[in-house]
Amino acid sequence: MSLSNAINTARTGLQVTGLRADMVATNVSNATTPGYVRRSVLVSEQMTVTNPSGVRVDGVGRAANDPLTTQRMAAGSDLAQASVMASTWASLSARLGDSVDGTGLFSMMSDFESALANAAGTPESQANLNAIVDSVRALASEFNNLSDFVASERIEADREIASGVDTVNDALRQIQAINSQLAGTDRTSGKAAALMDERQRYVDTISEFVPIQTVQRPAGAIDVMTKEGVFLLAGSAREIEFSPAAAVGPGDGIDTGALSGIKVGNVDITPGAASYGAISSGLFGALFTLRDTDLPAFQEQLDTVASDVMARLDNADLAGGANTSLLIDTNPTAGAGVAARISINPLIDPLQGGQLSLLRDGLDAVDVGNAGNGSLFNAMLDAMTANRSVSSGGFQGSYTATGLVAGFASRTGQMRVASEGVQASTAAQHSIMVEAEQKQTGVDVDEQMQLLLQIEQAYAANARVIEVANQMMLRLMEL
Repeated sequence: MSLSNAINTARTGLQVTGLRADMVATNVSNATTPGYVRRSVLVSEQMTVTNPSGVRVDGVGRAANDPLTTQRMAAGSDLAQASVMASTWASLSARLGDSVDGTGLFSMMSDFESALANAAGTPESQANLNAIVDSVRALASEFNNLSDFVASERIEADREIASGVDTVNDALRQIQAINSQLAGTDRTSGKAAALMDERQRYVDTISEFVPIQTVQRPAGAIDVMTKEGVFLLAGSAREIEFSPAAAVGPGDGIDTGALSGIKVGNVDITPGAASYGAISSGLFGALFTLRDTDLPAFQEQLDTVASDVMARLDNADLAGGANTSLLIDTNPTAGAGVAARISINPLIDPLQGGQLSLLRDGLDAVDVGNAGNGSLFNAMLDAMTANRSVSSGGFQGSYTATGLVAGFASRTGQMRVASEGVQASTAAQHSIMVEAEQKQTGVDVDEQMQLLLQIEQAYAANARVIEVANQMMLRLMEL
């Protein structure tokens, strides 16, 4: 190798080591940046006609691993779905209360039965009559509040769907714009790598709402499609359509036209829809399942418990025929949502002009009866503690009033435990996939420091070549 070739080779080596050192610094500084993919300087040998003459930079490489990224996104979709389901069921379970601890609806039912028992013992006591009214009012209020809670959860799910649709549509437009930018950018440049990182962040955002996969296209572009094969972006973004509801009633659903599904073009992608494009996971999967299936089922069970209590009290005094309907449905022809409409009978509510003595004498009584007669209280207590057949709302069997509430709470608790188990499992799977992807594409600071030592050694070697060449030239000039 000639002296000039040696100097040129060392010079190009110094340039490359400088770029590599800068790249290590960039990697280390972005080690914790979400979506950042490790980068490296791509180099190759530079040749003259017959001899090597150093190295040249071919571009910037990204340590991408598409199969791992796809698996990680799928695990992320499952985790997003499981997290929302677990959180909602935890809220429902906490709001309903626990029969073991005697809280919530179970506590209200127990207080009502205790008030009846006390009144049966001393029916002349005004305090005991007031206690019955207070417990009935509290029981009705608890049913109303639980029903309102379900309605608020459903409308919140609907709003989150609307917000998610806006987020996904915006992300699709951003990906389309980045695709266009990449078409006019050298894909081996640092700018292209930054654009690809940014695009992947938008892809990750979409994958939280709906499971997707990407399809590589010419000029560095990608298309985006659901796992079911519906294109969300094919050259240009396709709008996801959804109409948010102003309010959600107990009987409202997609089938009634009160609630909207989501679609892309003419393809219905609503979770649970009878369509090939119906998505099955992600935040949309969880939100639609809650809004259209799980929360309505919870409401139906709540209505079943409320209807059971009213039926027990309506038929409490079968032998005597006295009216003991302490709880009423304010709109019995309205259908679903009994728990939202249940109310204390105004005939016994002093706050509405009612008379306490009617509790003891029967709601149809015209005259005040014997103050020591506790037969109706015993009849109502017997009705509450009797085993009554129930076959609606998913319940099958015979229950006491408190037993039915306990079964309701137990079912809700089981759903909470099951959803938390799914969340724990999917979280573990997601963590494994994230670690695997990070190992392949992320920044290992220790590894980068080792690489920096190698770069320093290469820099020193190239600098030494130039130093020796300089000494040789000086010696030659002295001859």
